[in-house]
This record gives sequence, C-alpha cells and structure tokens, in this order.
Amino acid sequence: MKIYKDANLNHKHMNGVIAIGNFDGLHLGHQKVIKEAKQKAKRFKLPLGVITFEPVPVMFFSKKTKDHRINSLEQKKVLLEKLKLDFLVIIKFNKKFSNLTAEQFINKIIYQKTKCRYLYVSRNFKFGHKRYGNIRTLKNFEKKYNYKNIITIPYKKDNKIISSTFIRKKIRTGKIKIVNKLLNRNWCIEGKVIKGKKRGRKIGFPTCNMLLGNYAIPKLGVYKVKVKFGSMNKNGIANIGYRPTFKGRSLLLETNIFGITKNLYNKVISVSFKRFIRPEKKFKNFEHLKKQIKLDIKLAKK
Repeated sequence: MKIYKDANLNHKHMNGVIAIGNFDGLHLGHQKVIKEAKQKAKRFKLPLGVITFEPVPVMFFSKKTKDHRINSLEQKKVLLEKLKLDFLVIIKFNKKFSNLTAEQFINKIIYQKTKCRYLYVSRNFKFGHKRYGNIRTLKNFEKKYNYKNIITIPYKKDNKIISSTFIRKKIRTGKIKIVNKLLNRNWCIEGKVIKGKKRGRKIGFPTCNMLLGNYAIPKLGVYKVKVKFGSMNKNGIANIGYRPTFKGRSLLLETNIFGITKNLYNKVISVSFKRFIRPEKKFKNFEHLKKQIKLDIKLAKK
C-alpha cells in the first residue's frame, strides 16, 4: 500500500476507485464501504484507494477536544493495509483545506488530482467549507467532473446504524464486548510506557503506565486486557482512572501484565481491551487494594 501525504497520485493510481471518510475506528460500517469499493475495483481492474484526513476534522475545529479517537493514525494505517488497498491518501486538515468549498474539493482533489472514476462515501458524509457539501452535492457534480458517486447502505446492528459516534459512547460506558463486536477485533490503545510512582511494584503488582493521549476515555475502572510488545503477547488487567486511593490527579492507564517482570519504560506497547471487570474505587489502605487486585486477577483469568 502506497501512502501519500497529499492527493498528488502516481499515474498508476489515477482513474481508480476511492472511498473517502475519517474512518475513525475502521468499524464494520467502514469495512462495508471499503469492501464494496474493492469489489468495484476488482470487477473493472482499477486501483483502489482511501482518502482520509489528519487531524480528524472535529479535533481541528475544537482544539479542546482531546479524548476523541477510537484509533491512532498509525493504527488506522495498519488496519487499512490489512484490507489490501493499493494506496492511502492522508490529507492534512488545516485552515486552508477547511476553506475549500464543496465544489473546489471535488474539482481540485477528486477531479484534477485523482481523476477518480468511482467515489464511495457513507450516507452521512459531509465536506467542504462549513460542511455544506453532502451526498446530494456529489451527485449533482458527477457529470461535470466525470465520476460516479456510490452511497453505501449503512451497516446496522439490532436496527441501529453503526457509527464512530455510537462506538465512542459504548467505549465511554464500558461496553467493551459490544465495541469489539462492532470493530470485528479488540479495541486497542497504543502508547509509550512512562515512569510511575512504582506503588504497584511495592505491593507485588508492577504496572506499565501510559497516558491516553487523544483516545476516547473508557469507563473508569478495571479491565481484562491483552498486551502486545514485539513478539510478546500476554494477558493482564488494566486500571483506567485517577487512583483515588493515592489522591491521583492525572488520568492513567496502568496495566499489570501476567507472567512478566521486565522493565518496559519508553517502549511502545498495545493494550487490547477484552472485558470490563469493575468500576474504579477508593480503598482504605494498601492491604484492601492488594486484596482487590488479587480478586480482579482471579476474575480476569476466568
């Protein structure tokens, strides 16, 4: 998969099939859009690509929005590569780009640079200055700019349209099993291990501590997790919260990995969430906390 930092495609990737969207989470709905685009590309022997935006537009327009992403850009690249695209275009979403009108976007990006033949979007796709462009706009300009716009039927589960917004709500309420079904994989946070106060080590449960960055914040509490680092793939438990027992102020993801004691400081690890165990709570002392952690580990191993 060739990755472009703008829409200036190589000649071999022009005149193809393109799916456009933020694709945050790359959930089953997104997978459906790309799968349908892939079928079209295969049928007509055309190159297949995706156009996405960085940062996610909602985070560009609202600088205070931090806890939003279902996956990082790096995770998105890996997931898209697994879908066997020919190319990925990551457009830098900045003020200049946000000021393009809907028609300018179609003309300058879709028509002039990609010469796209078939354009796939979801039904709620909005684009252009102040998000004035929509699927009707794309339909209206088809003939003028020589492309065919195809709107995919939304993916539904239990009569509900699956969207990134819906999945974020489920993450925030700790409904991890539902989230994992809708992603068709375990939801995962990747990040660098930072130094903590080593309290876990003192009571016999060393943890790898991570900041959550721009990820959506899950319901505070303890989760059954799977941790990957290089060839290591281990089960564990993770606590997301403020550590009220120690009057903590910053939000941390603290992961106790079963069966390893080695130092992973400054290493990038991935923590996949499998099941919510219990909400975060304050304990009277170390002994009460130790007793609860033992119980959490027992529940996680079931």
